[in-house]
Amino acid sequence: MHLLILGATGMLGQQAARAAAAAGHDLSLAYRDPRALPRFEGLRHRAVRVDLDSGSGLAEALDGVDAVLHAAAPYPTTPRPWRAEVDAGLARMATFYRACEQRPLQRIVYLGGAIALQDRADGLPGDETCDYPGRPPGGNPYVQLKWALDRQAREQAARGLPVSIGIPTMTFGEYDYGPTTGRLLLMLARGALPNYVRGRRNVIYGGDAGRGLVAVCEHGRPAERYLLTGEDSDMDQLTALMAEIAGRPRPKPVPLPVVRAVSAVQTLRWRFGGPLPTVDATAIAVMSGGQHLSGAKAQRELGFKSQVPLREALARALAWFRQVGYLS
Repeated sequence: MHLLILGATGMLGQQAARAAAAAGHDLSLAYRDPRALPRFEGLRHRAVRVDLDSGSGLAEALDGVDAVLHAAAPYPTTPRPWRAEVDAGLARMATFYRACEQRPLQRIVYLGGAIALQDRADGLPGDETCDYPGRPPGGNPYVQLKWALDRQAREQAARGLPVSIGIPTMTFGEYDYGPTTGRLLLMLARGALPNYVRGRRNVIYGGDAGRGLVAVCEHGRPAERYLLTGEDSDMDQLTALMAEIAGRPRPKPVPLPVVRAVSAVQTLRWRFGGPLPTVDATAIAVMSGGQHLSGAKAQRELGFKSQVPLREALARALAWFRQVGYLS
């Protein structure tokens, strides 16, 4: 299979590229900034320059490929109204789907988010069937965006495009250049995360998530979601383990309304020329949302099961942050 990976310079794109190469697939890896090209070293690939905002380069990138993994998942960090975030994300993906319509692709895999799934009212682990009856309540931009993009992907599948959705859970590992999820670990290791919000989690190692996404590209059925899961945990356990591995004091839990108040103050300060909030809406969504999740469907249909335990995933992520100079 010749696989095109959009978002190949990010953590999950990098992990999927390495998993695809190990499985013997041909690779086309998309980039926007040439300064990121060294991240592809060691991979046999065709590099293609693509601007997903304008769609420039998409047609050329799709030439000759059998499947495409869209791993350029938006991760809002700048405060702005959720409707603007959603409109921009949907327009960007619509450009991508239009380009895919012109190619005989076997599979199109959209990188989804578990935060788009509704929590089960009975407290049991959620699965791919956990749908909101309508738009999720509240105005968190990250939640609204991921829900809207999930719905858009399934609508495209209903129109005939071979779109599947791969959903890794909370991911830690190497190549988190953002950083994205690893920002929690990095802030704690720097002594800049004194507090956290309680909530349930499922956590997967980035390398396992990459293997799972490749499995969706190989065997995923159109219109289907596949949860790629690791270990169930919660923020109490997770932050305690992070603190132990990083050699830092354990953060303390605080009520969600307190964190939202801090975020509002930081956002107001940013609007008057201050720094970006360290506690933004996306961070609040990541910390406070979530549930335990079942990966039974991916195991049954794709033969996927995670291999790296939670402690090792965090240790590898922390070692990588030190290696690249994010943490002294």
